[in-house]
Amino acid sequence: MKKFQKYGLMVSILILSLFFSSLTCPAQEKNMAGWGMDDPYNRLYDVQEVDTVKGVIRDIKEITPLPGMAPGLGMEIEEKSGDRYLVHICPLAYKDAGSIGLKKGDKIDLRGCLVEIDGKEVIMAAKIKKGEKAVKVRLTSNGKPFWTMSPEELKKELEDN
Repeated sequence: MKKFQKYGLMVSILILSLFFSSLTCPAQEKNMAGWGMDDPYNRLYDVQEVDTVKGVIRDIKEITPLPGMAPGLGMEIEEKSGDRYLVHICPLAYKDAGSIGLKKGDKIDLRGCLVEIDGKEVIMAAKIKKGEKAVKVRLTSNGKPFWTMSPEELKKELEDN
């Protein structure tokens, strides 16, 4: 009987460790699929092409920038001229619509890079400013996404906000 109790305890520990490891690593990696620093999507961001656009948020929605990528947060903005752009903000695993503090109708200043994806122009956001509040998701100096930063790097960048 002791032999079965010993194996039962070992099996329980193994099952629990597998369960907890699956909660942290694979789920996090899956939610960031395609959003990494060296992934094709991020390589589209060209710091030499960064510009500022003023507009009004017309919609906030879920996006998938490239096939196979984890879902992301996006928004549609309209400039005073009537031109509309889809803006890619970040992966949903990093921030969702409720955590960015922006909504339809907000007037914003957007700093980002205009790129072409599937024949359509989109803006990859770096910083979205509404009044005195700013949502930063990339470094404007080199395009490094905040979701790829170490906790220390991220803390430093967000303190400067």
